[in-house]
Amino acid sequence: MAELSSTASPGETTPLRKVPVALLAGPIVPAMLRLALPTVVVLVAQTFVGVAETYFVSSLGTEVLAGVALVFPVLMLMQMTSNGGLGGGVASAVARAQGAGRRADANALVWHSVVVAGVFGAVFTVAMILGGPALYRAMGGGGQTLSTALTYSNMVFAGSVPIWIVALLSATLRGVGEVRIPALITLAGAGILLPLSPVLIFGWGPFPRLGVAGAGVAIVVYYALAALLLIGYLRSTRSPLRLSVVRLDARLFKDILGVGLLSAVGTVQVNLTVAIVTAAVGRFGADAIAGYGIASRLDYVQIPLLFGLGTAIVTMVGVNLGAGQTDRALRIAWIGAAIAFSFTELIGLAAATFPNVWLGLFSDDPQVLSRGESYLRNVAPVYGAIGAGMALYFASQATKRVLWPVLAGTARMIIAAGVGWWAVTRLGADLPSLFQIVALAAAVFCAITVSATFASGRAHRSAIRSAVQPDPAE
Repeated sequence: MAELSSTASPGETTPLRKVPVALLAGPIVPAMLRLALPTVVVLVAQTFVGVAETYFVSSLGTEVLAGVALVFPVLMLMQMTSNGGLGGGVASAVARAQGAGRRADANALVWHSVVVAGVFGAVFTVAMILGGPALYRAMGGGGQTLSTALTYSNMVFAGSVPIWIVALLSATLRGVGEVRIPALITLAGAGILLPLSPVLIFGWGPFPRLGVAGAGVAIVVYYALAALLLIGYLRSTRSPLRLSVVRLDARLFKDILGVGLLSAVGTVQVNLTVAIVTAAVGRFGADAIAGYGIASRLDYVQIPLLFGLGTAIVTMVGVNLGAGQTDRALRIAWIGAAIAFSFTELIGLAAATFPNVWLGLFSDDPQVLSRGESYLRNVAPVYGAIGAGMALYFASQATKRVLWPVLAGTARMIIAAGVGWWAVTRLGADLPSLFQIVALAAAVFCAITVSATFASGRAHRSAIRSAVQPDPAE
């Protein structure tokens, strides 16, 4: 790939070394897809490894599987917060610094990201070791299930710091358009984790049988190795960024956290919405939960695609804003939203038209299939709204204007979870009505995010006109 190079000092505003030309000029779609593809491949691989680990653990018995299931949502919350929340803040800060040619800031952000990772990782470790027992009891754990959950949880969350380091250091590299190295390291780690997990669970060869703790140890080993590899790369001359200990700067922390904390709130909202909607569905019985569960799995299948595309959008929008190319940055945001809308809406329309093609993979129970069909026929047609809204949410991370997309997520949570729960428990609404409320919430989320993006574009253009036009009083 062609590159721009510079020998400028940190204070100059020329592009940083190793800024791909395609980020700042030329066709947008090919550049976006090249950035997105490695991340998509990595996330698909991680999903496969998670499914495989669940398969290994399932052989230890139902109570062990149930215990791991209690931990999974909390682990997913941490991973989503570190990758999409704070990771988005890191990637957008680095991308803006790169586009503006602020070499010193871009490099300093790497060390600041390590510090942020250490603090948040430690918070998760302490919170889950101290609060885990109460949390898992509240989630329904007891007896052997609770004991298993605590064993697995304590082992996994003891390794929270390397998990956070991997997420945020990968985000720094994504911010300069380097997606291959995080992808290669993650894929290599998956190749290690896949055989290591059963070896430690079942005690094959010279290794002791650790049971469910072995699954936790395998995860910690994987992330520790990945963290060391990323640190080694970022200390090498091959890296476009340089990891070194620098004096901490409140300005740079603000650059990361100003976007990252609000984005983390958005992540919590998504998980809370799913939890409450699931609880509302549960009032219709086990068949409804099963049908909703297998139908809504299709929602999660799209996450790797949306996240991969979203990280590419963050990088490209951030770099162009940093370089002062506002119009191109906005074009990238809208093109990304159009791509996201197209593939998610295509999936949604296919699922709504032929729901049993998906549902039949998991069940042949008529009641379960009927409930699942109800979800897909009502919610799947608005998948495009969710896709476009998520793409614009990622673009907002790059522009440091995350508030309105997060408020859009709040509106979605209030409608889907709040109004949906109230309609079911107070008004006696049926299951299709609940799913229609969920669909309405997705449409509102998209509408607010689109409106906020239009407003953001106008604000950027107005600021540019004010900067270049002479003062009439002069």
